Amino acid sequence: MSAVNLSSEFAKIQDHWSPEVLAQLNGQEVKIAKFKGEFVRHQHSAEDELFLVIKGSFVMKFDDREELISTGEFIVVPKGVFHQPIAEEECEVLLFEPATTVKYGDG
Repeated sequence: MSAVNLSSEFAKIQDHWSPEVLAQLNGQEVKIAKFKGEFVRHQHSAEDELFLVIKGSFVMKFDDREELISTGEFIVVPKGVFHQPIAEEECEVLLFEPATTVKYGDG
C-alpha cells in the first residue's frame, strides 16, 4: 500500500491506446492510458467501463451521438454499447473496468 503519482505514471507512457494497470481491487483494474487519434469502434458484452479524463479531452462516439469528455469529467459506457474514443490531441485518461475486459471488445 503506497500512494501512486499519476503524473509520474503518465510520464512513463510512450504509446497511445496502450493501457497500463496501476492497481487491482475486487476484480477491477485501475488503468491509465494516453489517447490520440481514433480507436476502433467496439463493445464489451459483459463489462461496463469508466473513463476519467485527467488531462485534455476526447470524444466518445456512440452510434446515435457524440459526447465530449474533458479534464475532470468521466463517462461510464454500459456493457453492450458500441463506442469509439477519438482524441484530436493527446489526452490522459484513467480507466476503471473489470480485469476480464478485452482491449478491443468482442464485437
